[in-house]
Amino acid sequence: MAYNPILKLDYPDPDVIRAEDTYYMISTTMHFMPGGVILRSYDLVHWEIASYLYDILEDTPAARLEDGQNIYGKGMWAASLRYHEGTFYACFVANDTGKTYLYRSENIEGPWRKSCIEGFYHDCSLLFDDGRVYIAYGNTDIWLTELDSELTGPKPGGLHRLLVSDNRNRVGLGYEGAHLYKINGKYYLFLIHWPNHGTRRRTEACFISDSLTDTFIGRDIMDDDMGYFNAGVAQGGVVDTPDGQWYAMLFQDYGALGRIPVLVPVDFDDSFPVLGNGGKVPRKLKLPSTRPGYLYAPLYGSDDFRCPPEADGRAKLKSFWQWNHIPNPALWSITRKTDGAGSEGGCYTITSGQLASNVTQAVNTLTQRLVGPHSLVTVTLDGSGLNDGDVAGLVALQGCYALVGLTRENGRYYVVMMERNPEEEPLLRGVKPNYDGIVTAREEVDSPVVTLRMDACFENRRDEASFFYTEETCSAEPEKSLSGGTVPVFRPIGEAHQLYFRLDHFTGCRAGLFLYSTAVTGGSAAFSDFRFEAARE
Repeated sequence: MAYNPILKLDYPDPDVIRAEDTYYMISTTMHFMPGGVILRSYDLVHWEIASYLYDILEDTPAARLEDGQNIYGKGMWAASLRYHEGTFYACFVANDTGKTYLYRSENIEGPWRKSCIEGFYHDCSLLFDDGRVYIAYGNTDIWLTELDSELTGPKPGGLHRLLVSDNRNRVGLGYEGAHLYKINGKYYLFLIHWPNHGTRRRTEACFISDSLTDTFIGRDIMDDDMGYFNAGVAQGGVVDTPDGQWYAMLFQDYGALGRIPVLVPVDFDDSFPVLGNGGKVPRKLKLPSTRPGYLYAPLYGSDDFRCPPEADGRAKLKSFWQWNHIPNPALWSITRKTDGAGSEGGCYTITSGQLASNVTQAVNTLTQRLVGPHSLVTVTLDGSGLNDGDVAGLVALQGCYALVGLTRENGRYYVVMMERNPEEEPLLRGVKPNYDGIVTAREEVDSPVVTLRMDACFENRRDEASFFYTEETCSAEPEKSLSGGTVPVFRPIGEAHQLYFRLDHFTGCRAGLFLYSTAVTGGSAAFSDFRFEAARE
């Protein structure tokens, strides 16, 4: 038995397909690298990472966090994933470059071939139909454009028309998030909607036509927040099972945790598709697996950084890690570490190469999605390589971030908590945010080796992170962990920090390992024994 939401991790804007007995889902990854994550499943409920489309989308100064620039809230958005005649296609726009990208491969694990489609197609959806290729896209006005056979741009003289328009009947955003399909001879256009009447929340809409040249007739077909703060479930793709059942993979805004996937049965027997139980999301689902007993690789987890090398000799990190923006390979490494008992692990080591005023501009910050309703993250930091003015540690990464870190001042070491709160600067359209935080707690420590801990809670919109540290080793007097094991005794630092989901970063909160320098470059920080526990509901 499975329960909705099926994943309590930030996987927004999903599109889902099936190739033979395997389901694949793509999700928005914004400014994180590698990007364009594709998940794999055999039952639509349990998922693992199959591949990423790219290591680097475009190597720009902003994507490298140079000169105070960044691509927060931009990057790769809302991809369309398709499988046609033995080839996988993934199409999306990037809001920093203003381009539409197309990736294709005969193997879901790559390598992926990159090209661009002339034009900018917001929230696009590819349709292969009777030897022709179309792309649906737009916001408020939803358009259809026929592409040339090589998928390089609009086909000269090809079909180009307005499918749906919504200029008045909305609160904020009009129709968007297009997903276009041909099912049983009819064309179905699924959209997200935000009507200005009734519940005044996001809804799922569908428009239907017998032909791409005829009028599309439609309406809202699902309006449900699952009892969660008027956050409507909507936007995503539909997919069929091998035995002919249909499902929609949609998402729900879930506070600071991000936007999380929700699976809804679809019935195409009526004149309009019926989602869930009469337009309501079922809490329980029972789906057969096409490969019973399959063991999925985790979507998050602990890491001892004992990484096998890739063909180029560099360490290959576990697939659940992503860097914040483009990493600098010359300034990170995996090194071996042996403790006093002879146990061998590794260290993720960062060296600073440019000055930064805050953690959001820290190059080589390594991140993982946090998990609801409760995530507990600990990591040991060796800061003996820090220079005065350096800050290294563990961050709850979002626009209103908070962190626990180690800094060096006049040769002495201090554990600090730093925060950026929303009241410090409102978000204004066209105004570049100032992400500098403030130190809200500071304690001197005797050793440059500390273990840091973040306790992140996402329950009933009480989204907050608390921070702790210890100078003791794991042989110290223990306390209980989420899983019932033991961890060293930790000292709290600062107060619990309120977490938010805001449009400046447009992603769920993540745990990140970071280093940045405020005075002089060349300092280093080594992270080891990364532990990640997620509480079950």
